[in-house]
Amino acid sequence: MAIWGGFALLLAIAPLIWGSGLGLTVLSQMGIAIIACLSYNMLLGQGGMLSFGHAVYTGLGSFMAIHALNRVTEGAMQMPVSLIPIVGGLAGLFFAVLFGYVTTRKSGTTFAMITLGLGELVFALSLMIPEFFGGEGGVSGDRMAGEPFMGITFGPQRQVYYLIAVYTFVCVALMYAFTRTPLGRMLNAVRDNPERVEFVGYDTQKVRYLAFIIAGFFAGISGGLAALNFEIVTAEVVGAARSGAYLLFTFLGGATFFFGPIIGGVLMVLALILLSELTNAWLLYLGLIFLFMVMYAPGGIAALIMMNVRVAAYGRLRELTGSYLALIAATVVMLLGAAAIIEMVYHLQLSTTLGDELNFLGLTLHARGWASWIGAVLVAAVGFGLFELTRKRFARRWGAIQEDIENQIKQKEAA
Repeated sequence: MAIWGGFALLLAIAPLIWGSGLGLTVLSQMGIAIIACLSYNMLLGQGGMLSFGHAVYTGLGSFMAIHALNRVTEGAMQMPVSLIPIVGGLAGLFFAVLFGYVTTRKSGTTFAMITLGLGELVFALSLMIPEFFGGEGGVSGDRMAGEPFMGITFGPQRQVYYLIAVYTFVCVALMYAFTRTPLGRMLNAVRDNPERVEFVGYDTQKVRYLAFIIAGFFAGISGGLAALNFEIVTAEVVGAARSGAYLLFTFLGGATFFFGPIIGGVLMVLALILLSELTNAWLLYLGLIFLFMVMYAPGGIAALIMMNVRVAAYGRLRELTGSYLALIAATVVMLLGAAAIIEMVYHLQLSTTLGDELNFLGLTLHARGWASWIGAVLVAAVGFGLFELTRKRFARRWGAIQEDIENQIKQKEAA
């Protein structure tokens, strides 16, 4: 209860800490992304279903929500604006029922390819049916529809944020509760050993199908909240790039732990809003970060946190402080060199009219000068060498500590 109370308190006081327009926008999008990533993790982390088309359900939920909002604005439908996200959730559920019956009949690679095909199909339809999808301009709406309730018009961003915060808390709690249900437990079993699940009498396709429907509902709620937040929905919300973002950041956050996608949702917004403002090469940086995590931390950030919590519980974390500092320093040096190379390449390709000079962290680099290139390559190479050296030493130290912890556990069990 303390964790849930702290989570609710954080959602409540966040606008008081980051109360600027940008801060409220970022916080609102974080809530939306958290619901979307958690709903995706119901498929990937809990069910072992790698989907390349999850944006279909968030996106179609957004479109149905914005159309419902417009009907409310026209007076053709009586509904509080605060319930519009439920329309998105029901739309996501409906399309999950429709598409999930086909996709969940298969598993593994076949399932992934079917979801990819359905995602591309829906995106193509979004450009072919402008009456519903609005064409290139999308569909816009006005969230200040209907009569105000207790002075709440949802015009100010702060009011929208608190609506998103309420939905975020409720959806996170419900999705966590799902992991504790028999269906949630059986979904884990289907992920780990589908043959044994079939042997004991359960239909694995039915389990996957029910989980797919539930995930579609929460994905649709996320889409409905996004429609209210932005007041416009375009074809981009059902595109492959959006589905890829859910996959990328759910993995980076840590798909094997419930709170991993929450971290992923926060990182997703920070990358899409803040990182994209810092550099034109932000997509390349994301790709490199993804490769780095796959190679050195495949469990994601949540797994790293939990491994260190385990070490700290046995009082051994202090022994790793020096190794961590050395790893961080080597990583920073390596990234500085790699970033300088990337920025010079992008400057040569996209900003040639501005000359060969560019400002990089207070330094002036010459994109056509050999000295800048040699310096950047040397810094990256030295950083990589130091990283590998410290990583190997850290791995040996980490292995020794883990072995000691396992011995302590065995001694306690024997006693």
